[in-house]
Amino acid sequence: MFFFLLVFAFGSCQEIDRTPKPKDLISEPKMVDVLTEVSLLQGARSYNKPLMDEKGIEPYNYIWEKFSIDSLQFVKSNNYYSENYKQYKRIYDSVRSRLEHLKVEYDTLRMRNERKQDSLSAIAKKDTLEIKRLRDSLIPARRERRILPNPVSRWNDTLLKRDSIR
Repeated sequence: MFFFLLVFAFGSCQEIDRTPKPKDLISEPKMVDVLTEVSLLQGARSYNKPLMDEKGIEPYNYIWEKFSIDSLQFVKSNNYYSENYKQYKRIYDSVRSRLEHLKVEYDTLRMRNERKQDSLSAIAKKDTLEIKRLRDSLIPARRERRILPNPVSRWNDTLLKRDSIR
């Protein structure tokens, strides 16, 4: 019985066939670019799939055209890299690092834009208040209107008493 278990154990430990390196293997840096783009497009698609469908956007066709690759080349390259753990981990670490960098850039741009909008709103509010104050000072309420003195008239170079300034 022990002999059969020993033979079975050794028989099941056979060599695993690895995927051969494809002739048109996507280079590691290009694979990082492709996988970064795939991650961004999958995020966009999961965020608003109906809009992408409405606009007729085909995410994977976009990637194939942008990087001048085809789907078979991508699948073969992805399979090859996935069997080489250290290399695949290095690729995905680069993708994650790039996505984090893009997020920081986006957040920075968004914060700048928010500050700019806040500044513009504050200026608009200040300008509106100043315009209102200016208008109110130029057009006082009827009961608060100042009574201006009558104009000074000269008749034969003589000031009339009724035309003098109060």
